[in-house]
Amino acid sequence: MFRETIGNKSRKVVNKVERGAVRTFAESIGDPHPIYVDEEVGKASRYGANIAPPTFPRVFGYGEIEGLKLPSKGLIHGEQSYHYTRPLVVGEDITCHGEVKDYQEKAGRSGTMGILTVANFGEDEDGLLVFHSEQVIILTEAVRKGMTV
Repeated sequence: MFRETIGNKSRKVVNKVERGAVRTFAESIGDPHPIYVDEEVGKASRYGANIAPPTFPRVFGYGEIEGLKLPSKGLIHGEQSYHYTRPLVVGEDITCHGEVKDYQEKAGRSGTMGILTVANFGEDEDGLLVFHSEQVIILTEAVRKGMTV
């Protein structure tokens, strides 16, 4: 169903690591650690500024991946991982894009499930990779049957 999208990438999108968004995100996940929200703590840290929580890239835009049309409901979030070369620093611009890495179908008790792996990448202003993440999206038999591709 999505095998033909493997390798497809989105266009790059610039995202700002904005102070207010970092504060709101940290509060929403219940982690108002001073390194995220207190400017003085950030300045005194080894980074010289506040940083964003590790899962903050979840709020970034990554652009649309050509050919990847997912339903707006019924998907199961299977797994997600983040890998960093350094933390995201408040105030910097991060250029992001997404890519379909894999698609498999497996038989389950409720029918055939689709297992889609999408990777997201974030680069700094010098084009150096800051993070990449992978997420696994599960499409149940019912969701797959309801889709028109």
